[in-house]
Amino acid sequence: MPKHKESNMTLLSADASGLTPADYGDIVTKPVEALSVAYLTGTKVMTNARSYRIPILVSDVTVGAVSEGAEITPSDADFDELELIPAKFAGLTIASRELVDDSNPSAADQLGKSIARQIANSVDNALFNTLGGANPAGFSALAGISTVTAPVAYSNLDPFEEAVSKSEASGGLITAWVTGAATALEIAKLKDQTDSNRALLNQDLTADGRRTILGRPIVVSPYVPADTVYGVSKDDFLVVTREDTRLDVDRSAYFSSDRIGVRGTMRVAFAMPVAGAHVRITNASA
Repeated sequence: MPKHKESNMTLLSADASGLTPADYGDIVTKPVEALSVAYLTGTKVMTNARSYRIPILVSDVTVGAVSEGAEITPSDADFDELELIPAKFAGLTIASRELVDDSNPSAADQLGKSIARQIANSVDNALFNTLGGANPAGFSALAGISTVTAPVAYSNLDPFEEAVSKSEASGGLITAWVTGAATALEIAKLKDQTDSNRALLNQDLTADGRRTILGRPIVVSPYVPADTVYGVSKDDFLVVTREDTRLDVDRSAYFSSDRIGVRGTMRVAFAMPVAGAHVRITNASA
């Protein structure tokens, strides 16, 4: 996780009075971005507006060969628009003043990390599951996503080759695979041939032996449903983030019990303007 100013380590103590709202926001934003699969596999987009609009090209300008000196027939590109309103992810915790002021290592720092970790988990849960309510829509509810059916048990990487091809046909480029731990292990056990101990998957020796499929890294998330792998095209997956991320500390609301409230809020939405650039691989048994 990126290092922050030393004053961030005591954000609830009296010596934190010099921290600005941006400093408090970074205490939430930076850990969430480091922990969340959404930020790892997508393209972060910042906005200070309530809603974020993405133009989608429906049809191109008409272009063709013409004779020298001939008139060029004008045409218009046809655009649609995708409007997103980032959803608010929020966490609230309450701790005694004695715990916050007297603990070492700092309880305040741990509270901030806990809120950030749970926001990251909530963001990823919404990304891979249809939760409804105030949650943003993610891959599970994405209409038009490319699909591939894999056999009940993997025996080769053909489903992933098919996924890459389908993404490319839609103008995408798969940059990462995201799946659960059990499916990742099943694929990692594949061998390059019968009676061989050599793994079929590529091993990226420059990144602590990170497993890759067709040169793309495998990212494990507990929120991807069983027997499912997502192929994500980074350029076609936008993680829209509001600039008003906050970490608020209140010593007055729980005055009568000498406790301190800590609340973290972060607004996030997902945009996949070219749905077919992403691929959902599902085992036949799922």
